[in-house]
Amino acid sequence: METGNLVAKVIVDVPAKDTDRTFDYLIPDSMRPWIEPGSRVAVPFGKRTVQAFVISVVPAEEPPKYRMRAIQELLDLVPPLSPDLVELGKWMSERYACNQIMALQVMIPTALKGKAERYISIAEQHKWTNPQRTTLSNQEDEIEWALLTDDGMSDPVERQIVSFIQNKEQVPLQQLSRRFPAEAEVIKSLLRRGVLQESQIIKDKLSKKTMKAVDLAISIDEASIALEQFSAKAQRQREVLAFLLERSEFLPLPLKEVMTSLGVSAATVKALEDKGYVLQEDVEVFRDPYRGRHFKPTDPLPLTAEQQSVYERVVRQLDMREQGAYLLHGVTGSGKTEIYLQTIQRCIEQNRQAIVLVPEISLTPQMVERFKGRFGDQVAVMHSRLSGGERYDEWRKIREGRVKVAIGARSAVFAPFRELGLIIMDEEHETSYKQEETPKYHARDVAIRRAHQHGAVVILGSATPSLESYYAARSQSNDEFAPLLLEMPTRALGNTLPEVHIMDMREELRAGNRSMFSRALHNGIAERLERKEQTVLLLNRRGHSTFVMCRSCGYVAGCPDCDISLTYHQRSNNLRCHYCGYSEQVPQTCPECGSEHIRYFGTGTQRVEEELAKLFPGIRVVRMDVDTTTEKNAHEKLLKQFRDKKADVLLGTQMVAKGLDFPDVTLVGVITADSALNLPDFRAAEKTFQLLTQVAGRAGRHQLPGEVFVQSYTPEHYSVVHASRHDYASFVREELKHRRNLHYPPYCRLILVTFSHEQLPVLVRLAENYSATLQGRARQRGWFGNMDRLTSDVLDILGPVASPISRIKNRYRFQCMIKWRGNIDAIGLAQQVADEMAESAQAQKLLISLDVDPQMLM
Repeated sequence: METGNLVAKVIVDVPAKDTDRTFDYLIPDSMRPWIEPGSRVAVPFGKRTVQAFVISVVPAEEPPKYRMRAIQELLDLVPPLSPDLVELGKWMSERYACNQIMALQVMIPTALKGKAERYISIAEQHKWTNPQRTTLSNQEDEIEWALLTDDGMSDPVERQIVSFIQNKEQVPLQQLSRRFPAEAEVIKSLLRRGVLQESQIIKDKLSKKTMKAVDLAISIDEASIALEQFSAKAQRQREVLAFLLERSEFLPLPLKEVMTSLGVSAATVKALEDKGYVLQEDVEVFRDPYRGRHFKPTDPLPLTAEQQSVYERVVRQLDMREQGAYLLHGVTGSGKTEIYLQTIQRCIEQNRQAIVLVPEISLTPQMVERFKGRFGDQVAVMHSRLSGGERYDEWRKIREGRVKVAIGARSAVFAPFRELGLIIMDEEHETSYKQEETPKYHARDVAIRRAHQHGAVVILGSATPSLESYYAARSQSNDEFAPLLLEMPTRALGNTLPEVHIMDMREELRAGNRSMFSRALHNGIAERLERKEQTVLLLNRRGHSTFVMCRSCGYVAGCPDCDISLTYHQRSNNLRCHYCGYSEQVPQTCPECGSEHIRYFGTGTQRVEEELAKLFPGIRVVRMDVDTTTEKNAHEKLLKQFRDKKADVLLGTQMVAKGLDFPDVTLVGVITADSALNLPDFRAAEKTFQLLTQVAGRAGRHQLPGEVFVQSYTPEHYSVVHASRHDYASFVREELKHRRNLHYPPYCRLILVTFSHEQLPVLVRLAENYSATLQGRARQRGWFGNMDRLTSDVLDILGPVASPISRIKNRYRFQCMIKWRGNIDAIGLAQQVADEMAESAQAQKLLISLDVDPQMLM
């Protein structure tokens, strides 16, 4: 056993530059067996009590250099973070230029993001002389009150407040304020005089769910004998005891189940408890989002030669228990999911665990069905549409080793497995794997880092890999994040990829077709309706129309707080800003000129749904967009409706483009193929190609052949042309030429620095100061220069300029783009300059945000 004092080095839950370091606290002797790296504790910090995470435990210096405060409270008996996650948090803070506490907080469920609550109690020396008594006669009350106060005061309001607290021992300050709303000064006076005292306790947002359960308090043999001794008057009690004996292997049983099954009251069970036959207790219940659901068991499918080759390569790495990363480039329908399932099975056989990441919540229902069908209760599901309690319980199943597989969106990469063997990232190219709020991490890099820690294998799967991943794999880079390339160029069932037709909508207009559907797509939908086959229609927008405009003067309804047009939503008949949430009623006349010629322009999913109903009376449409999928389990319900052939058309935004597999879908239509091409984003062509290729892959995945119609106003664009040919390699060659010429990833890395302020002049001045300071520091180090420079280590700065969306929530926005390549610490330099400006920025209410390897440039 260790002698001497121990010190916990902790990161406090105060996200600020000055607190982004460890602080030392003495570990009380009673807590020594429990506290370890990853523990969550409550510590005094200034005049507050705050939550903190233990980073390490070290012996105290003897003699101590300064007086050290002690940890107040241990918040969890089992640490919520394992040592490897603590180390990962440190790595994330350096790679993504964020405070370490922000990196640690993102790893735990919201339920554990505790907050200090203030409690009021009576100071020890002033407590009632008879604390057991809760009611006093008037005479006794006066005597007690005189003892309580040194000055003999008997203010009735003070007496009432102290009596209220005494009966409860301690009271949350909020509750006390609600009980005595007009007596704040009296409460303050009692605190100042030391009659009352304040303390702070860290409270979690959620607690474990419990239920009342019934168990036998005697042995089964004793219970069997007792059954024979019940009198006729206690027949109901006898039935309860017999019921518990019949189900003894399932004890304890929920009290509600016992009462419902037998039709008995709680009093009957209580009578048995009083006799010493049964015991009632609160037992923990895991909130299971899939309770009552039956998943049809599945068996492993025979693998094709391509699948077998990939499987053997991955399993070889798994068996060696060495870290490895693979980019699995398989065309749509090539059988990537079966590879995932069988490699996970191998991982489980090794008594190790697996994480499966999916990019969209809409993909989760089908993935859950496949994985629960194969692995049953060994699967935990983590995504944002679960309730806070459900997410908390799924997280605890993982931490306590009750499951072997975790499926979820981006944050599931932090699933607290101890023996991690495999991380699968499906649709690895998806931008949703990059978090847009601090910490702005990318799940792909975090997954590979975790694999390094555990000696695990990462599979990055996609039909259209991101250019960064594909380039790294093809160039055999020595970068620790570079994967090895595995390819599956043919479909698992041997069927061909669907034929893709590009429809030039300019020609449709010249031919007099003003409909949102080309003639060929219209005919294709009609044929599928006649043949009882299904259609998927993709529109990369939501709402009814994109904007409202006056045809007389050109006025466009815009958000008063953001530089963006408002979107019309027919269901609520209002205009809404998708950035700040502002909404207003649709104007009947133009606010600028008073004209009645104010019209809806553009095409949204609601409007397409209306048009389908007009052109094809009786057509059954399932619409999936942000507006129809806000309710819990909405994705699953809508997809089940379509899978059960209760709809002819699945119409939606990007969420219908990926991962879905329906045997009767033989037609895919893309309403606006090139809507993203004009965005100010160097990845616009890549995102367009990926979207078109992915949605085209939804057609003809089984026995029936598929057909795809892509409607475009720029049909000659190389991303549209190559997508129509399912030609990823040709697209990559052409796109890489543009990237190389313009010095964009994968030929360099980026940091997007965004500044925002309510006053434009202040914003411009401070943004220019940042850019000039950064440029000067880079020159001193010999880094700064044009990216055309032949040297390997170089850094360039573009801007500051106004952001593409120059104002959001009444704050103007400017940005700098830092480009760099080579072995230079550009992230550290950008963070250092931001930290130096932090004090003046805070004083002037300037916000500075750093996004390393950004996916969104708006």
